[in-house]
Amino acid sequence: MNRRQFLHTTTATLIASQAAPLFALDADNAYRKNIGIQLYTLRNELAMDTPGTIKAVVDAGYKQGEMFNFPDCQPVIAAAKDSGLELHSSHFQWDSVTDPTKEGAKPFESIVERAKDVGLSHLVVPYLADKERVTLDDYKRIAENCNKAAAVAKKAGIQLSYHNHSFEFEKKEGGKTGFEIFVAEFSEEMQFEIDVFWIRAGGHDPVEMLKKLKGRVSQVHLKDLKDGLTLPMYGGLPNDAFQELGDGIIPMEPIIKAAGEVGVKICHVEQDQSPDPIASIKQSMAYLKAL
Repeated sequence: MNRRQFLHTTTATLIASQAAPLFALDADNAYRKNIGIQLYTLRNELAMDTPGTIKAVVDAGYKQGEMFNFPDCQPVIAAAKDSGLELHSSHFQWDSVTDPTKEGAKPFESIVERAKDVGLSHLVVPYLADKERVTLDDYKRIAENCNKAAAVAKKAGIQLSYHNHSFEFEKKEGGKTGFEIFVAEFSEEMQFEIDVFWIRAGGHDPVEMLKKLKGRVSQVHLKDLKDGLTLPMYGGLPNDAFQELGDGIIPMEPIIKAAGEVGVKICHVEQDQSPDPIASIKQSMAYLKAL
């Protein structure tokens, strides 16, 4: 190879490397190979045809499902068993932790026992009602309740985590946020399930957040955010704010790489709103396979 050929080849290689993704995912990447789906994405389809919807999830290439509204999930559990979809995690009826004395709240111990019977390794507090998060003292009370519940879950071999939205990043009295309270007051037993969409909607960088919480994040929700929105937004996002992976402003590959560096166990795709959820989860899977 002469000097001119060498320079031409070197330049072409440099251009190609700059155009390619920064971190290529290996074919056996643990998250891509065992990617999960938060089944809330398909809540309407599951209500109409649970077995058919779970089969569509498996056919789309998803290896595990994260349930919602546990323990009232028996149709999903049965369909997953029949279709070979693994179940390791679930969102659950959160007032059993956040407001355990509320009339009708299921005892958290019974939820843990049912989760153990099903073979789950993760339970997730999915949300806080408006009245539960008015002041910083409310967040401190929630953190204390979560810590107590996490100790109960740990004895059963189950990890309890808290799933963020963007409202936790809204400043309260003294300019402090609810999320800061959780970071400061969650015990070693209590972890986070980081939703990258809501982190970004709340005005923060998902990769930096994962690094900040190294060792404290059990699972990650992969979800893309529409371009052109004024951020931060703490609620009331339009339905089309939720985009298929690769169609929004959140680069997923650096997030997946960071997840591996900070000890995340599972990554789940989720899309809260979609006019065609089955098509959406297929598109997001195609994006992940192309990384």
